Amino acid sequence: MDKQKKLMNQYVADLAVLNVKFHNLHWNVVGERFEAVHVYVEKLYDMLFENYDEVAERLKMLGEFPLASMKSYLEVTNVKEITVKNYTIPEVFEILKAEVENLKALATEIRHLADEAEDFVTVGMLEDEIAAYDKEIWFMAQAMK
Repeated sequence: MDKQKKLMNQYVADLAVLNVKFHNLHWNVVGERFEAVHVYVEKLYDMLFENYDEVAERLKMLGEFPLASMKSYLEVTNVKEITVKNYTIPEVFEILKAEVENLKALATEIRHLADEAEDFVTVGMLEDEIAAYDKEIWFMAQAMK
Protein backbone atom coordinates (compact mmCIF):
# COMPACT_ATOMS: atom_id res chain seq x y z
CA MET A 1 0.00 0.00 0.00
CA ASP A 2 1.42 3.39 -0.93
CA LYS A 3 1.84 6.22 1.57
CA GLN A 4 -1.24 8.13 0.39
CA LYS A 5 -3.56 5.15 0.86
CA LYS A 6 -1.94 4.26 4.18
CA LEU A 7 -2.55 7.79 5.47
CA MET A 8 -6.09 7.76 4.08
CA ASN A 9 -6.74 4.65 6.16
CA GLN A 10 -5.28 6.38 9.22
CA TYR A 11 -7.58 9.31 8.45
CA VAL A 12 -10.56 6.92 8.31
CA ALA A 13 -9.50 5.49 11.68
CA ASP A 14 -9.04 8.94 13.21
CA LEU A 15 -12.48 10.02 11.98
CA ALA A 16 -14.11 6.89 13.41
CA VAL A 17 -12.44 7.21 16.81
CA LEU A 18 -13.14 10.94 16.94
CA ASN A 19 -16.80 10.24 16.27
CA VAL A 20 -16.88 8.31 19.56
CA LYS A 21 -14.75 10.90 21.37
CA PHE A 22 -16.96 13.78 20.17
CA HIS A 23 -20.07 11.88 21.30
CA ASN A 24 -18.51 11.66 24.76
CA LEU A 25 -18.11 15.46 24.76
CA HIS A 26 -21.60 15.96 23.31
CA TRP A 27 -23.22 13.89 26.05
CA ASN A 28 -21.07 15.16 28.90
CA VAL A 29 -20.62 18.88 28.33
CA VAL A 30 -21.83 21.01 31.24
CA GLY A 31 -22.16 24.71 31.77
CA GLU A 32 -24.19 27.80 31.21
CA ARG A 33 -24.21 27.46 27.39
CA PHE A 34 -24.80 23.70 27.51
CA GLU A 35 -27.47 23.54 24.81
CA ALA A 36 -25.55 25.59 22.24
CA VAL A 37 -22.33 23.61 22.76
CA HIS A 38 -24.22 20.29 22.84
CA VAL A 39 -25.76 21.12 19.44
CA TYR A 40 -22.43 22.41 18.05
CA VAL A 41 -20.59 19.19 18.97
CA GLU A 42 -23.36 17.20 17.25
CA LYS A 43 -22.80 19.27 14.10
CA LEU A 44 -19.10 18.42 14.26
CA TYR A 45 -19.51 14.68 14.67
CA ASP A 46 -22.05 14.64 11.85
CA MET A 47 -19.45 16.35 9.64
CA LEU A 48 -16.80 13.83 10.71
CA PHE A 49 -19.10 10.94 9.87
CA GLU A 50 -19.71 12.32 6.37
CA ASN A 51 -15.95 12.70 5.85
CA TYR A 52 -15.39 9.18 7.22
CA ASP A 53 -17.79 7.69 4.68
CA GLU A 54 -16.46 9.81 1.81
CA VAL A 55 -12.81 8.91 2.43
CA ALA A 56 -13.58 5.21 2.90
CA GLU A 57 -15.51 5.16 -0.38
CA ARG A 58 -12.66 6.97 -2.11
CA LEU A 59 -10.26 4.29 -0.87
CA LYS A 60 -12.52 1.66 -2.44
CA MET A 61 -12.46 3.61 -5.72
CA LEU A 62 -8.67 3.56 -5.54
CA GLY A 63 -8.71 -0.25 -5.21
CA GLU A 64 -7.99 -0.37 -1.48
CA PHE A 65 -10.02 -1.77 1.38
CA PRO A 66 -10.73 0.91 3.99
CA LEU A 67 -10.20 -0.11 7.58
CA ALA A 68 -13.55 -1.18 8.98
CA SER A 69 -13.21 -2.47 12.53
CA MET A 70 -12.62 -0.87 15.90
CA LYS A 71 -9.59 -3.13 16.37
CA SER A 72 -8.00 -1.90 13.14
CA TYR A 73 -8.87 1.73 13.93
CA LEU A 74 -7.26 1.55 17.36
CA GLU A 75 -4.10 0.02 15.85
CA VAL A 76 -3.46 3.02 13.58
CA THR A 77 -5.18 6.06 15.06
CA ASN A 78 -3.31 8.91 16.70
CA VAL A 79 -6.42 9.96 18.62
CA LYS A 80 -6.16 9.65 22.39
CA GLU A 81 -9.27 8.58 24.25
CA ILE A 82 -10.69 10.65 27.08
CA THR A 83 -12.42 9.74 30.31
CA VAL A 84 -16.19 9.59 30.59
CA LYS A 85 -16.90 12.50 32.94
CA ASN A 86 -18.40 15.99 32.87
CA TYR A 87 -16.48 18.45 30.68
CA THR A 88 -16.71 22.20 31.06
CA ILE A 89 -17.30 24.27 27.96
CA PRO A 90 -13.69 25.56 27.87
CA GLU A 91 -12.42 21.97 28.17
CA VAL A 92 -14.70 20.86 25.33
CA PHE A 93 -13.52 23.60 23.00
CA GLU A 94 -9.86 22.95 23.86
CA ILE A 95 -10.24 19.25 23.00
CA LEU A 96 -12.31 19.87 19.87
CA LYS A 97 -9.96 22.51 18.50
CA ALA A 98 -6.84 20.37 19.00
CA GLU A 99 -8.47 17.37 17.32
CA VAL A 100 -9.79 19.35 14.34
CA GLU A 101 -6.35 20.93 13.90
CA ASN A 102 -4.88 17.40 13.82
CA LEU A 103 -7.44 16.31 11.22
CA LYS A 104 -6.66 19.37 9.11
CA ALA A 105 -2.92 18.59 9.23
CA LEU A 106 -3.43 14.95 8.23
CA ALA A 107 -5.89 15.85 5.46
CA THR A 108 -3.40 18.43 4.17
CA GLU A 109 -0.59 15.86 4.08
CA ILE A 110 -2.79 13.40 2.18
CA ARG A 111 -3.91 16.18 -0.18
CA HIS A 112 -0.27 16.95 -1.07
CA LEU A 113 0.46 13.28 -1.74
CA ALA A 114 -2.67 13.00 -3.88
CA ASP A 115 -1.59 16.06 -5.86
CA GLU A 116 1.84 14.52 -6.49
CA ALA A 117 0.08 11.35 -7.69
CA GLU A 118 -2.23 13.41 -9.94
CA ASP A 119 -5.21 12.01 -8.02
CA PHE A 120 -7.26 15.15 -8.47
CA VAL A 121 -10.51 13.62 -7.22
CA THR A 122 -8.92 13.04 -3.81
CA VAL A 123 -7.32 16.50 -3.97
CA GLY A 124 -10.71 18.14 -4.51
CA MET A 125 -12.40 16.08 -1.82
CA LEU A 126 -9.73 16.91 0.75
CA GLU A 127 -9.61 20.59 -0.16
CA ASP A 128 -13.30 20.79 0.73
CA GLU A 129 -12.69 18.99 4.04
CA ILE A 130 -9.66 21.15 4.86
CA ALA A 131 -11.69 24.32 4.19
CA ALA A 132 -14.44 23.07 6.52
CA TYR A 133 -11.90 22.24 9.24
CA ASP A 134 -10.33 25.68 8.85
CA LYS A 135 -13.71 27.35 9.35
CA GLU A 136 -14.49 25.24 12.44
CA ILE A 137 -11.07 26.02 13.94
CA TRP A 138 -11.83 29.71 13.50
CA PHE A 139 -15.30 29.29 15.09
CA MET A 140 -13.77 27.49 18.07
CA ALA A 141 -11.01 30.07 18.47
CA GLN A 142 -13.66 32.82 18.58
CA ALA A 143 -15.71 30.88 21.14
CA MET A 144 -12.63 30.45 23.35
CA LYS A 145 -11.97 34.20 23.69
